[in-house]
Amino acid sequence: MTSHGTKQYDGMNLPQNKATGVSNVHEARIALGNRLRELRKQAGLSGRELAESLSWQASKISKIENGRQTPSDDDIQAWTQATGSTSETDGLLASLHTLEVQHAEWQRVLRTGGIRPRQNALAELDQQTRLFRVFEATVIPGLLQTSEYARARFAEAIRIFKLTNDVNEAVEGRMKRQDIFYRPDKRFHFVLTEAALRFRMCPPEVMLGQLDRLMSLAALPNVRLGIIGFDTVYTASPWHGFWLYDEAKVLVETFSAGLNLAQPQEIELYGTVFNELAAVASYGRAARAIITRNIDLLAQDDAEAGE
Repeated sequence: MTSHGTKQYDGMNLPQNKATGVSNVHEARIALGNRLRELRKQAGLSGRELAESLSWQASKISKIENGRQTPSDDDIQAWTQATGSTSETDGLLASLHTLEVQHAEWQRVLRTGGIRPRQNALAELDQQTRLFRVFEATVIPGLLQTSEYARARFAEAIRIFKLTNDVNEAVEGRMKRQDIFYRPDKRFHFVLTEAALRFRMCPPEVMLGQLDRLMSLAALPNVRLGIIGFDTVYTASPWHGFWLYDEAKVLVETFSAGLNLAQPQEIELYGTVFNELAAVASYGRAARAIITRNIDLLAQDDAEAGE
């Protein structure tokens, strides 16, 4: 239920080697424990030897490595110091800090607070971010939405998740977030597929207004808008939408869950994928031509439907 999701309902290298393979906190804790075990073995230390060097009970080493105990920040720092692997500290701490929030269930999040509080939380994240890199394959990103397009997306979520109807407050929150475009210290790079311009997820007149809004926002000096046309040859598959907030976080959303990724390797991976997608997108006059083509097609279909 966010402004940024594969469906708009709004870490570390995991065992499946895919961020979307996260199934629960336990799997992530096991993955963290496995990595710590690798560092201990690379240092040539037994579990007992490491425990003695840290003045820990030997059972603590076993519990952490087998995912039965979540280590603290101090534990991670002490572990990497004792195993001569301090270069791994930052990555391990990022994994630890996202362990409990990698897989947030939408029904629990939304039913306890509704849609508007989620918008408020995202607004706080917006304020902390200087560079936004956004890819969407199927929808217009929330920060680019008109109020009526946003209303249609929120109404869909309210219906599917059977939420309390606070759509007016949610739309107000989303529109308020767009004030950030007029902050000179913020930069935005959006990449959309042409399919996101074509999918009919709202009445034609609403979509026409939305496409016109894209043209206006693309003219802002701190906004770069790329469109990947239908005839484009991709070098990276557009599997799902995602948002990159500086080099600090990646947000990915599905129907049932949201992933908050902060492990350096994951951020680097998504940065690489974004660059691949951005490289094949059209910008400036070419992007406007694609938008205009879809405005003309939509207007023609609307006129024919009214005959």
